[in-house]
Amino acid sequence: MNADEERQFREFVAARSRSLLHTAYLLTGDWEQGRDLLQTALAATARRWSRLRDREQPEIYVRRALYHAQVDRFRLLSWGRETVTDTLPDQPSAQAADWADTVVQRQDIMAALRRLPKRQRAVIVLRYFEDRPDAEIAAILGVAQGTVRSQTHKALASLRTTLAEAGPSTDSSTASSTASGRGAVA
Repeated sequence: MNADEERQFREFVAARSRSLLHTAYLLTGDWEQGRDLLQTALAATARRWSRLRDREQPEIYVRRALYHAQVDRFRLLSWGRETVTDTLPDQPSAQAADWADTVVQRQDIMAALRRLPKRQRAVIVLRYFEDRPDAEIAAILGVAQGTVRSQTHKALASLRTTLAEAGPSTDSSTASSTASGRGAVA
């Protein structure tokens, strides 16, 4: 990579890393794992930066690298994965209970996202948290637009079922607002 290409790459990372980190977090369900995933994807992008055909759209390449790195990581680490418990801490006051409900709703939503297969999770993240159209999601994931739509349908059905089973801590208005990208997931 020459000096000009390195400058372009650094500018890209500075401009887009926050959005990319948010996507990585949503794909992994954990900020530290999301940072590691983003670092892996950016390292792969840096190695190929000089060969990218469309310098105007490197973000699609990075997002595809994020998705594929997450799938690879899942395959390598799936046998030793820890599970989250359903036990909640005590709620000391009514005011704290409201905040605690919000936290519990976030946890329920993130747990439901983690239960989705990787492709379905990627489609939900790209569609509802990043507000991307079907064509762009299909390009990022390297699948057909029909596959994006069918995976979205299956993922939403699974999320509805999972959140309904979670009980009263997650009501339907929270699940709906989160699915539209304006919810409690930070």
